[in-house]
Amino acid sequence: MTHHIKSALEKEIHFDFIRSSGPGGQNVNKVATAVQLRFHILRSSSLPDEAKERMLKLAGARITTDGELVIQARRQRTQEKNRQDALAKFHRLVQKAMSRPKMRRPTIPTRASDLKRLERKRRRGETKRLRQRDISDL
Repeated sequence: MTHHIKSALEKEIHFDFIRSSGPGGQNVNKVATAVQLRFHILRSSSLPDEAKERMLKLAGARITTDGELVIQARRQRTQEKNRQDALAKFHRLVQKAMSRPKMRRPTIPTRASDLKRLERKRRRGETKRLRQRDISDL
């Protein structure tokens, strides 16, 4: 991801600070250290349309009904570290969305593998045939 795109995206990000349920002792009840990063994917002018579509799929349940991405970070004890954690998560998601997935090219089995498969099939059938009881044995 280029620096230009990165800085443009960061201008479109909004942070909310909320109380965290994680570690922090007595502080946890007083200080809003957890971070919610909010980014409106559909309104973004920095992302190409292809990347927006991939990002919506990749984000899954983190997308609100109006197309806003919400990333929460509450692992750290400080607001700044949680903010950096949320940004790192966001950048990983954008990076993944920006890269075009490789198209799967179907392969055709080789003649040798076909013959091998047929030989295995023939042997297995032969084994089963030999296990069958002959009607004259009854």
